[in-house]
Amino acid sequence: MSDIAFLSATELLGAFRRLELAPAEVLEAQIAEMQTRGADVNACTELLLEEARAAAERAGDTYARCAQSGQQPPALLGLTVATKEKHGIAGRSLESGLLAHRGRIADADHPVVQRIRGAGGIIHARTTSPEFSCATVTHSPMWGVTRNPWNLETSPGGSSGGSGAALAAGFTTLATASDIAGSTRIPAGFTGTVGYKAPFGRIPGLPPLAADWYRGDGPMGRSVADVALLTSVLSGRHPSDHDSWGPTGELPALGGGVEGLRIGVSVRLGDFPVATEIAANTRTVADKLAAAGAQVVEVDLPWTTAQMRRTIFAHFGHILGPAVARESAGARTSKYLQQFIADAAAGAADTSLVDSLAMDARMRGELAAAMADVDVLLCPTSAVTSLRADGDYLDGIDVDGRHLQHYWEAHMTAPFNVANGCPVLAVPSGMSGCGVPTGVQVVGHPYDEAMAFRVAHTVEQLVGFDGRPPAGS
Repeated sequence: MSDIAFLSATELLGAFRRLELAPAEVLEAQIAEMQTRGADVNACTELLLEEARAAAERAGDTYARCAQSGQQPPALLGLTVATKEKHGIAGRSLESGLLAHRGRIADADHPVVQRIRGAGGIIHARTTSPEFSCATVTHSPMWGVTRNPWNLETSPGGSSGGSGAALAAGFTTLATASDIAGSTRIPAGFTGTVGYKAPFGRIPGLPPLAADWYRGDGPMGRSVADVALLTSVLSGRHPSDHDSWGPTGELPALGGGVEGLRIGVSVRLGDFPVATEIAANTRTVADKLAAAGAQVVEVDLPWTTAQMRRTIFAHFGHILGPAVARESAGARTSKYLQQFIADAAAGAADTSLVDSLAMDARMRGELAAAMADVDVLLCPTSAVTSLRADGDYLDGIDVDGRHLQHYWEAHMTAPFNVANGCPVLAVPSGMSGCGVPTGVQVVGHPYDEAMAFRVAHTVEQLVGFDGRPPAGS
């Protein structure tokens, strides 16, 4: 296990500028990790090593010139970025894990790919997802089972599980993800990495589904600072996405600590059953924040897991569900995708679009009321310590002695897709007994990215999580 492969983006940029490390050295160290663990973890759909090696050599030459001239290199110059396969690259596959899409080719770069390349990032790998990103585990008939580097019997989560697994395994320095019900934050929680769900429109996507107000594309990394860096590159207006907004290149500030802040903590977000270890780790984070000078207060929410399930599947039933059904019609699909299509159709049959909007508004209003007197909200990312790597969970899931009808109810992320203006960072909170990391979410008020990053950075410093899986895990 090479130390170089696991250095953070901010550490690497400093070493590159001082000419202490070359981008090519880091790339080769990460390729070595792929050769060692790639088959076991199965995080990548495609490797772009020939062009990545050439780009790394060019980046090293640019750093040498900048050292002589005093010029500033591009923000991501020489850093490896693994991109989720759904973030299309012109001339390469855009299959979304669907057998019905086998051989489909992207005709243009996705906006996040454009911005990564424009900032000097090196896209050397593309990562797995479940079919159409419609599960919180990552396996598909097309790409097989993606496993968690911390415990290969467990899932890295989903739908951006390949990105989380690639980061945790040392295959990449940064990664891209997407999030429509937790697909960035769930993998971050299970893999001991950091993921960010930005406010709707902050990071541009592609039509037509970019217009879905639950969804968004985003960054994953080893640290809050790394995620802030990639966020600054990805964010801002883009002509392909009418809902995109704000400037590009604006780096969220991380300093300031938490002294004097009011931080709300909700371990259960209403009636979510939560595994004992996750509750304990969340309480420990809250205690550390209090010791650092924050005023930590309990926050009560009236939510139920059943309410959350009804709300999101009514929404999916009118937008994503019909799109997935159309795209997969007549093809062999996984059982979890069939279940998603059926659940979404049932949601639309039970709830009109107008009533669905009212359900969204209700949850947003309840969150706004609960957060009225706090600066941020702290809560777990998932209620369970792990999921089976090859699990379908068609019959629901048991959490803390309670059976939940739908396994998505075991994750505490979707309410903040309903409340789509909230910036939310998932950061590690500790470890579970099964050897898989646990995570917390730092939820900011709508569009207050600065506060969310400030508190998340402090949580990271206080927890002091070691983000490298033990050898042989």
